[in-house]
Amino acid sequence: MPRPLGELEDAVMTRVWQWNRPVTVREVLEDLQQERSIAYTTVMTVMDNLHQKGWVRREAEGRAYRYTAVSTRAAYSAALMNEAWSTSDNPAAALVAFFGMMSAEQREALRDAVRVVQHDDESAGEAPAEPRSEPRSEPAAEQAAEHPSPPEAQDGSAESAEPPRPPGR
Repeated sequence: MPRPLGELEDAVMTRVWQWNRPVTVREVLEDLQQERSIAYTTVMTVMDNLHQKGWVRREAEGRAYRYTAVSTRAAYSAALMNEAWSTSDNPAAALVAFFGMMSAEQREALRDAVRVVQHDDESAGEAPAEPRSEPRSEPAAEQAAEHPSPPEAQDGSAESAEPPRPPGR
């Protein structure tokens, strides 16, 4: 599981992810300087640290390096969410609380994501999930959250897919 990025690491990685191309320390520096006063050596150190941690790969170009993201922001966010969820002593309650914090637009995005995963499962030849005989109501979801699954169902066994992690983690 990746540790959350620090504030400056996140500012650097945001640019690397947004630009989606190999970048130099100078390019990142010039963009960061639009928001804050920062030294070239500070950005160089942060980018070197991100390389050492496996977040970026680098290739020499003359006397400088060009840095490229190893993973996407989406994969990073998914890994953080998975870690937070998997450390809960009551995963169902954590999900209910998380869903309760979501806006209508975020819940719709979640529904879309579930449809994509279900479609991918069906395309891979996996049998579609058994349909429920009756839809689960809000109170039923809350009840499930209050009464966690038995420990053997919470062990993170084969059915939970690990999101991508940066190398060396």
